[in-house]
Amino acid sequence: MGYVTVSAKIPRELKRLLERYGIRPGPIIREALEEAVRRRMAEELEPRARRIASRSKVGDEEVARYIREDRER
Repeated sequence: MGYVTVSAKIPRELKRLLERYGIRPGPIIREALEEAVRRRMAEELEPRARRIASRSKVGDEEVARYIREDRER
């Protein structure tokens, strides 16, 4: 897997506080971006899941469970 670099401008005070508390922003940013992508993917899949559910005997609760399980992956 290859990597690319992304950057973000943050206030100087926030940068100072990150350094003061020894917080490495890379892992935090990576985790936040991964979570944002997972949420968007789940949003994209939800209409398809509802269409499938409407054609089958699967109940709303079961569809919701499938969506939650998918989000957790």
